[in-house]
Amino acid sequence: MRYSSTHKQETRAKLLASSRSIAKRGGFESTGVDALMSAIGLTGGAFYSHFPSKQALFEELVRQELDNSAQMLAGDEDSPADHVAKQLRGYLSSFHAANPETGCALPTLGPEIARAGPEVRKAVEKSLKHTQQSWSGRLDDSDAAWALIAQCVGALVLARSVESDKVRKEILAACRRHIGRTTDLEGVDKKA
Repeated sequence: MRYSSTHKQETRAKLLASSRSIAKRGGFESTGVDALMSAIGLTGGAFYSHFPSKQALFEELVRQELDNSAQMLAGDEDSPADHVAKQLRGYLSSFHAANPETGCALPTLGPEIARAGPEVRKAVEKSLKHTQQSWSGRLDDSDAAWALIAQCVGALVLARSVESDKVRKEILAACRRHIGRTTDLEGVDKKA
């Protein structure tokens, strides 16, 4: 059976999309190649026609995830003034906390990223610096921008670490209120 000329690209895209979800839900290291491939209906042997190693898939996955997060959170010069506040409300929302497979990779894959090779960490650094520089300009304070990024990622880690929905919501709401009080980002503390 002959495949279309785009079949390999489409399969690679499916593998990346599926792997994102699986990795953010249960961790990348703990998931084998066979499980990653069976999620898209293929055998583990087909994996190596798309990536030379599982590590190469992880590097591409992290690069794409962090690029997406940086673009979403940082916006650009044409983004409205309330862009950061709106993005932070979404980031610090119950939905984001309850659905790690659809959100930012840092709270779920941070420890694996920290143990990864220099190429992965370099891509993460580039992405974080993009967000930090954007927020720095809007907040007029580069330290506040780094602290805000750290607070958001940490808030999600904590919110996902507790059992009760009530405490999860308290953590997220407290962070939104704190950001609202300590920055001039209007509307961050609205209920998300």
